Amino acid sequence: QVQLVESGGGLVQAGGSLRLSCAASGGTFSTYGMNWFRQPPGKEREFVASISTSGEYTYYANSVKGRFTISRDNAKNTVYLQMNNLKPEDTAVYYCNAEVARARAPYWGRGTQVTVSP
Repeated sequence: QVQLVESGGGLVQAGGSLRLSCAASGGTFSTYGMNWFRQPPGKEREFVASISTSGEYTYYANSVKGRFTISRDNAKNTVYLQMNNLKPEDTAVYYCNAEVARARAPYWGRGTQVTVSP
C-alpha cells in the first residue's frame, strides 16, 4: 500500500553534513507518523528520530540529539533528516518508516547508505 524511497546518502568526512529524504507514495502521507532508523554495520537496527503527522512533535535518540533534525513536507509527501556534525559512528544504512494505522506490518524503505570517514 505504502511505498517509501530513501535518498541522499553518501560518503562524507567527519564534521560534514548530509540531508536524507524519504518520498512516500500509495497512501495518505499526512496521516502517518514518520520515523528514521539506522543499522550500523554488524549491529541491530536502531531508532534515530520520529515526527508526528503535522510535524509539531519530534523525538530523537540521544546519540543524535542536537546534530540531526527531522522534518516533513506533507505537500510533497516527503520526510527529511538533516544530519550535521557527522561522526564515524553515524555510518549506517538509514531507513524510513511509516506508521500506517491498521497496517498488518510496518512499512519500510530499502534504505540509503551513509558513510562517515574520519
